[in-house]
Amino acid sequence: MDHDLAILSPEKTILTYRLAGLGARVGAHLIDLLAILTVIYALAFGLSLLFARIAPDLVGAVVILTISIFPFVYFIFLEGLWNGQTLGKKAAGIRVRMADGTPITFNAALGRNLLRPADMVPGTYFVGLLAIFTNPRSQRIGDLVANTVVTYERRAAAYFQPAPHRLAPQQHPFEEAVGPLRGMTQDEYDALRRMCDRFPDFTATTQARLLEEVWRPIADRRGVPEVTGVHPIYLAEAMVMRYGRERGLL
Repeated sequence: MDHDLAILSPEKTILTYRLAGLGARVGAHLIDLLAILTVIYALAFGLSLLFARIAPDLVGAVVILTISIFPFVYFIFLEGLWNGQTLGKKAAGIRVRMADGTPITFNAALGRNLLRPADMVPGTYFVGLLAIFTNPRSQRIGDLVANTVVTYERRAAAYFQPAPHRLAPQQHPFEEAVGPLRGMTQDEYDALRRMCDRFPDFTATTQARLLEEVWRPIADRRGVPEVTGVHPIYLAEAMVMRYGRERGLL
């Protein structure tokens, strides 16, 4: 089951990801099910006590609704906001990402998990397994629709994290250092964003080349100075977040 997925990035660099095997995915799913059952039990117990006091007739409906909805909420929001990982995937060292190697988007997390019942309901479970075994990217039905893959976690340098604009549109701590970005173009934004998204996956040699060929010319044109003790990738992320937020792109 374990094999590699090779992707030619827009930077003309080949990225290789090891696709997660069935064992790792099943192990992660079992951990997630345990977490889901624990939270559902606690929520159902708490809500039943609450509604028993204020609306006894609604207790059963509220508990059933909680049991039905929470698994979707768990997978969608953790994968969508935690860079493609759930508690189980984190423990198993695997991650969901877009099929082109970029971090998963929230819409993709929504799509792949809304179709999760197609892989889990008795009678269709083997359809999901069959899709994983017969697809060259080991994609289940939800992955095929959302264009996502599940890969083993790549051990990047500890000080590099996923580009923060993928996680939340908050202000980057170095936005003041990059200034107002007058005259910055959409093409420059796109180039920096792609670089930031993929930066942890590149080798040190490729990282250095991209900083020299992509970051440095844009920084020079926009008058962004070097900051002592701050790696240029953080300034690039700050430019991406500031430009994107000011133009409603995040």
